[in-house]
Amino acid sequence: MPDSPESEYGNERSRLSSRMRRYARVGAGVGGLAAQVALARLLGLGLDRARHSSELKTVLGGLKGPLMKTAQILATIPDALPPEYAEELRQLQSNAPPMGWHFVRRRMRSELGPDWQTRFRHFERRAAAAASLGQVHRAVAHDGRTLACKLQYPDMASTVEADLGQLRIAFSIYRRYDRAIDPSAIYEELAMRLREELDYEREARHLRLYRTMLTGEAGVHVPEVVPELSTARLLTMTWLEGRPLLDVARTCADPELRNRVALNMFRAWYVPFYFYGVIHGDPHLGNYSVREDGTINLLDFGCIRVFRPPFVKGVIDLYHALRDNDEALAVAAYESWGFRDMSRELLETLNIWARFLYAPLLEDRPQRIMDSDSGLYGARVAGEVHRALRRLGGVRPPREFVLMDRAAIGLGSVFMHLKAEINWHRQFHALIDDFDGARLKRRQARALKTAGLSPPGGAADRGDAGGPGLREGVETERRRRP
Repeated sequence: MPDSPESEYGNERSRLSSRMRRYARVGAGVGGLAAQVALARLLGLGLDRARHSSELKTVLGGLKGPLMKTAQILATIPDALPPEYAEELRQLQSNAPPMGWHFVRRRMRSELGPDWQTRFRHFERRAAAAASLGQVHRAVAHDGRTLACKLQYPDMASTVEADLGQLRIAFSIYRRYDRAIDPSAIYEELAMRLREELDYEREARHLRLYRTMLTGEAGVHVPEVVPELSTARLLTMTWLEGRPLLDVARTCADPELRNRVALNMFRAWYVPFYFYGVIHGDPHLGNYSVREDGTINLLDFGCIRVFRPPFVKGVIDLYHALRDNDEALAVAAYESWGFRDMSRELLETLNIWARFLYAPLLEDRPQRIMDSDSGLYGARVAGEVHRALRRLGGVRPPREFVLMDRAAIGLGSVFMHLKAEINWHRQFHALIDDFDGARLKRRQARALKTAGLSPPGGAADRGDAGGPGLREGVETERRRRP
């Protein structure tokens, strides 16, 4: 049977046989490396971490999919992994093992037809970059524009479903021995976002949305979709030249340039959030590159989250609550996100983490995003919160909260790598001082309509649960104050 978009797409839907092959590959690859660690411990031998981490990168790079994406995220957080592992896994962000020319030729034929090569002036056989769900090839259009052609790997639907199945099992096991955090809403959110990332037509709409939202941001560049050369599994866009962000962080000795890059990253993430209720949810550093003038390129738009305006208001309200020691406002903010049945002890515990995240915004002075270059302080804070939650019987983070927290940590990691010193307080206030929820809602609706996207959902999308909590009591107490 000849290759065609319909026949190949049908063959790549999530199938039991494909999932079983995925389970076998995950078990053989990761299990073999786990056996090395176990044997080294059993015999009291030292593990060659450099070689082991290199093998781990090879295994995860070959597996592709969500497992590889998890490794990418871990590698971006300073001190989350030993340096040998972090260094190897960082390379997965843009230098993962690519698929060969046979795959590329079949994929391009299935997406654009047997004469696909005539649609380009030039198409490079060798991948320019490869990541978890697809790889990018540089090409030249007949009108002279340089293009980036993003090709999805084969059987990704089956791969994602298999890995999500493994993740559900892992969460279930974790929940049995540690009840500090109920991961059910986290799983639901990650599953929805990963499935969305498989749809390149949706990603093209995300790209158009970001071009709309960042029109006035001279420090941020967004590629342009080439619709006639794009499909559900092929996304063609204009090529943006730049250096990997991590290379700039390592080699740039100019603090002014470092600060400019950091400020442009701040604007790229938070102008969409505070003005449109939209955030880029994938924090790994391979999604950005830097131009010589310190402006940045956004390169990937698969993992995008659209929030209800009340959620955005809750983020601002919590800032004011921490600044003013306003318990009632803090409770209202948490409840607007979907937290329920809040006791005073739970409020105080959640505020430990909130103060850690908001700390750079509360002081009106230039400073680094964290007092230390190390991420160990953040790990200690997280550990303190985790122990307190376990003692209190646990909490179920709402779905909307998941990607916001992940994005904040990811952006903080970028600022730590850049060693940026900026008055974050003033940058933040420039975005929130004239906040108006109704105006955001209208602005969001127009932008989503222009991009062909739907507005965010209601309670099901939030993952709400539970009944009335601490808010009524705290509000009563506040009314009694003189």
